[in-house]
Amino acid sequence: MYFIGTRGGRVTAAEAVVRGVALDGGLYVPEYFPHVSEEEFEAMLGMDYAERAALILGKYFEFDGEETLTALKAAYAGFEGGDPAPLIRTDEGLYLLELFHGPTCAAADLTLGIFPYLLQASRKALGIGQSPLVLVAAEGDACKAALERFSGDAAVRVAAFYPEEGVSKMQKLQICTQDGENLEAVAVRGSYDDCRSGAEKIAASAACREQLGARGFALTAADANFALLAPQIVCFFSAYCDLVAMGQIKRGDVVDFSIPADNSGLLIAAYYAKKMGLPAGTIVGASNKNCAVADLWKHGTFNRNRPLFRTMSSALDLLVPCGFERLIFELSGRNAALTQERMAQLAAAGKFTVRAEELSAFRRDFFAGASSEDDTVECVYDFFEEFGYPMDPHTGVAMSVARKYAQSLPEDAHRPPMVVTAAASPYKFPQDVLYALTGNDVKDSYKGVKRIHLLTAMKVPESLKAIRYKPIRFKSTVSAEKMFEAILAFLG
Repeated sequence: MYFIGTRGGRVTAAEAVVRGVALDGGLYVPEYFPHVSEEEFEAMLGMDYAERAALILGKYFEFDGEETLTALKAAYAGFEGGDPAPLIRTDEGLYLLELFHGPTCAAADLTLGIFPYLLQASRKALGIGQSPLVLVAAEGDACKAALERFSGDAAVRVAAFYPEEGVSKMQKLQICTQDGENLEAVAVRGSYDDCRSGAEKIAASAACREQLGARGFALTAADANFALLAPQIVCFFSAYCDLVAMGQIKRGDVVDFSIPADNSGLLIAAYYAKKMGLPAGTIVGASNKNCAVADLWKHGTFNRNRPLFRTMSSALDLLVPCGFERLIFELSGRNAALTQERMAQLAAAGKFTVRAEELSAFRRDFFAGASSEDDTVECVYDFFEEFGYPMDPHTGVAMSVARKYAQSLPEDAHRPPMVVTAAASPYKFPQDVLYALTGNDVKDSYKGVKRIHLLTAMKVPESLKAIRYKPIRFKSTVSAEKMFEAILAFLG
């Protein structure tokens, strides 16, 4: 399998993993979408999650199959309950895909868990001798998951950056108490967009890579790396297999998915799964008040010239989603020159408009909507009142927009089952969840955790209990312009 850049170029799968992003700023995508055959689908019905993941990843990465399966089983062994992505039936035709049972209580564990193996295998295939420096510029969940997964690996250094005000108190505590002398975590003044922009400049800079090389390090950009997106494709195939195995649907029945349109890549992963043959119907992209994807779907124009709002669904507080360029590339008919032109327009003028046929194609596969803060709070409260299920704000956004989609359909329209992704534990956002459920505010995260537990009886993850009294290790804050200086200081 070869990979092409959204702005041009062609590389091997190993090169795509090691580089992460292209030097021209583009993102790597598969040269074609491999198909999952009927025989493979039947086989997946009887597989566990790691085996399903090995089958899907094997279509993109030509590494040793047994080694990959062993690495996947090891990566998912620590997930609570034994199933990395359990499917929960809450109502007739409505399901929640829980992706938060890993060591850091978020969907990022599904991707970062296998990333070290994919990186190591890719470096081995390319014969790279320099030590890897993994650059992470992410919202709270992915930042913590990267630190957790590489902690203690003396062969790898990780420099992780997160938006200073763009994470919950619990997420910040998770990040700043992380063990591992091979790690550095730094808060960036500004929004996630500022944080990511700084990382993109470093990744695309030949001068930065040269300086790192002189110190014996080869840079790998983790953000928007296809090695993080590919494992997310698995969870949609797995959810569908579970629906068939549970007798909820028949093989070939269409299923809809509702997904928060954040930086995690789940929205693109669902679309890629559909391209691979998954009988996915409408993919609902859910935005919060910032409307990043919803406005493009509604108007055909992507415009970042607008204020950024801070909300309880902080991973959606962005103007340009990290993997957004992959979607634009696909809508354009995989036109690299046009995609490059549009990204240049976005950088220069802050906006661009897609063609009418592209907008029609977008609307055929997707429905995109937004949930206000009030809508999200009301959805979290109502869902708990009706089903006794507490959800985090991002899941609340996805559920709220899924309901808006259902309301937009004609009364006599066929309504396939809806699977809503629950990408984070509600205990990662205890103050916001407690407010949604009771209307009460608390300043201390662990008071919120205690009250949510008393109210819902939902188990508190052991990993969150363990960090309550751990010392704060990472206290640095920099501007986006000073991120590379922070990396050099870390490397010494």
